[in-house]
Amino acid sequence: MSVDTLSVMDEELRSLMDRLEPEAAGSPHYARLVAAEDPEELARVLVEPRRPLWAREIAAFRLGCAGDRRAFEALVLLLNHRDPERCVSAAHALAVLDDPRTPRAAAALATNALRTAYALHPVRLLTTLRAPESVPALVATLQRLLAPGDPHWRVALACVEGLGSLADEQARPVLTAALPHPRLGTAAAEALGRLPGA
Repeated sequence: MSVDTLSVMDEELRSLMDRLEPEAAGSPHYARLVAAEDPEELARVLVEPRRPLWAREIAAFRLGCAGDRRAFEALVLLLNHRDPERCVSAAHALAVLDDPRTPRAAAALATNALRTAYALHPVRLLTTLRAPESVPALVATLQRLLAPGDPHWRVALACVEGLGSLADEQARPVLTAALPHPRLGTAAAEALGRLPGA
């Protein structure tokens, strides 16, 4: 693992600690979980009853960043949380974890019409993963969000930007359909310009 990667991970952990310390409200378990070196101790937090969400999040994040796949289910739940900051941390840990189940889980969250309000970070994670599931899921999500009056334009924009980054020809029809959209047109044109043969 490169020095730059370690630096980013340290920064993400510091951000997580700064966010969750007030939530822990002085609990002695907070410092213990942040400093714990035994993965078994962290893994127990994920299965023990009545553990607060902040404790489960610290344990899942630290296990995920250490490559321990026992964190997978907890991180997927956090990826679709109503709190965007929890989603950001979960997406980072899932990307580091590199579990083969992650693309399918992210695609399921991104394409779930009942959870569109919380789909921004699953969409961004799919772009980061560059998995076989990424383009079909982003295309399907964007197609649905192009319906007149749909309020989730930020998720749609993330889909457009992701498809531009992935530069897959499968995206051409839906990106072309996005060109007239007042909030998406410029990004769609840029994304089309990145496709093969543009």
